[in-house]
Amino acid sequence: MFESLQDKLSGAFKTLKGKGRITDVNIATTVKEIRRALIDADVNYKVAKEVTDRVKQEAIDRKVMTAVEPGQLFTKIVQDELTTLMGGTAKSVNITGSPAIILIAGLQGSGKTTFSGKFANYLKKQGKQVMLAAADVYRPAAITQLQVLGEQVGIDVFAEPDNKNAVQIAINAVKEAKIRGKNIVIIDTAGRLAVDEIMMQEVEDIKKAVNPTEILFVVDSMTGQDAVNTAKAFNDRLDFDGVVLTKLDGDSRGGAALSVKAVVDKPIKFMSTGEKMEDLDIFHPDRMANRILGMGDVISLVERAQQAYDEEDAKRLNKKMRENKFDLNDFLSQLEQIKKMGNVKDLMGMIPGMGKAVKDIDIDNDSFKPIEAVIKSMTLIERENPDIINGTRRKRIANGSGTSIQQVNNLLKQFDQMRKMMKKMNKMGPEKLGKMFG
Repeated sequence: MFESLQDKLSGAFKTLKGKGRITDVNIATTVKEIRRALIDADVNYKVAKEVTDRVKQEAIDRKVMTAVEPGQLFTKIVQDELTTLMGGTAKSVNITGSPAIILIAGLQGSGKTTFSGKFANYLKKQGKQVMLAAADVYRPAAITQLQVLGEQVGIDVFAEPDNKNAVQIAINAVKEAKIRGKNIVIIDTAGRLAVDEIMMQEVEDIKKAVNPTEILFVVDSMTGQDAVNTAKAFNDRLDFDGVVLTKLDGDSRGGAALSVKAVVDKPIKFMSTGEKMEDLDIFHPDRMANRILGMGDVISLVERAQQAYDEEDAKRLNKKMRENKFDLNDFLSQLEQIKKMGNVKDLMGMIPGMGKAVKDIDIDNDSFKPIEAVIKSMTLIERENPDIINGTRRKRIANGSGTSIQQVNNLLKQFDQMRKMMKKMNKMGPEKLGKMFG
C-alpha cells in the first residue's frame, strides 16, 4: 500500500530539484501534483484540497528560507501535513474498568474477528487477563473462527452456540469475565455486507446493555472511500472511540488511512498488516507519514524486534558471537525470530531508502524454507561444526532437504563469510566500530 502515492509524491518533489529557491510558480505546480497524487490514492477530494491548501500556504510563508533546498522544504511540509491529517500522535485504548469492556464493530469481511484475536494477544503480552466473547450469531463460522484464534494465543473464548440473542451473549460474557477474574473482555459483534438498520440496532443495543469502555471500528483499508463512508455511518450511530485499519499489507491506494480521521474526527488506533497474530501495530501518524514519503520507519522496526526477541536468548547469543562460537543452530534460531517479526518485505520497507528498492521484488517468507530444510537435514555435530561438512556429507544433506548441492554450498559459504565478519568486528574496539558505523 502507498507505493503509488510514494512514487507520485517523489515525482512532485523532483520538479523542485536543482531549483535555487521556492517561487510562486513552482509552489503552484508542486501543490497541483501533490493534490493529484492524493486524489489518485483515493483520498477524499475535500480532504485532499484542504491538505494541499495548507501545504501551499505553509510553502508561501516559508519561501524566504534560503538555507534549505526547495525539495527538502516541501518534503518536510508535506510530512507535517500528512502527520496532522492522520491524527498527529498515537492514541491509546481505554482499558480501565473491572473488567474493561471493548466492543468491536464493523462490516462483514473487514477483519473484525481476526483483529479481536490479535488484540487479545497484544493485551495478553502486556500481562492482562483477557477473555474473548463471540457475539456474532449470524455468520456460520464466526464462533469457530474466534475459538481457533483464542486457542492459538491461549485466550479463553466465551460462546453460547445455541443462543441467538447477541445482546444477552454480551451481558453473559461480562458476567463470566468477572467470575473468572478477567481484566478485559473483547466482544466480537456481527457485521453485514453493507450498512443496514438491523445490524446497527443490534450493536447499539449491545452498547447500551454492557456500556463498553472502548468501541473500536474495524475498517478494511482495501475498500478505499467506501470504508470512510461506512465509518461515518457507524460513528453517527455508535460514536466509537477509534478506528482499526486492517489489510494494510494489500495493494490498495491507501485513501482510507489518509481520509478517515479528517472525515469522522476519530483517531486511528491500530493497524493490521497480515494474518499472523503478531501482525498488529499501534498506529503512529508520524511514522506512517515517513513511510509514505519513503523515509522508512526504524522505530517500529526496532519495536517489532524487541517484541520478537527473548532477552535471555539475546544475551546468550551475544556471548557466543563475542567468543566466535556462533553456529548454524544459532543461525536457525535467528531465522525463526525474524519470521516472528512479520512479513520480510514489510520489514525491509521500514529501513530508510529501502522502500523503493524492494517494491518490485517478490520477497516471500517461504524463501527461508530451503535454508531451514538444509540446516535441519544436518546432524547436531554438523550444525555445531560446519567445517567438517565434506562432499559426501553435502550430498546427503542436499538429498535429505530436497535441495541441490549448490544450495548447500551457497549456504555454507555465506555462513562462513558471516562468521569471518563477526570475528573481524570482535577484534575491533568500540571506538573503531563507532567510526565504521558513523
